[in-house]
Amino acid sequence: MHPLRESALVKEYDLFIPLYYNDGIFIEPQKFQDLQQRLLDQFSGLTFFPQPNEGFWTMAGVTYRDAIVIYRVITSDEQEARRFLSDLKEWLKAELRQEEILIIGRNVETL
Repeated sequence: MHPLRESALVKEYDLFIPLYYNDGIFIEPQKFQDLQQRLLDQFSGLTFFPQPNEGFWTMAGVTYRDAIVIYRVITSDEQEARRFLSDLKEWLKAELRQEEILIIGRNVETL
């Protein structure tokens, strides 16, 4: 049985993970596998959107572009998820040599 009960209010988190280091070198597949395992260990499930997406943002008049993939997890324990994701974000920033990693959360209802 799935760990979430029917018709529950839960929190959904998307992690936007770059495919390349800032110097343009492709991030090794093992790092994505490590991330996936950490998410599975914590949330007992995930959705991976492997198709590359492009993200754009402007800072100080310069527009930047990233190729990313998205990981999505859901949980009924928001407090524990926020603690875990905060630590994971710091690990990802160091491991992927990024200044920032975008993680967004939203309230959703399972049916």
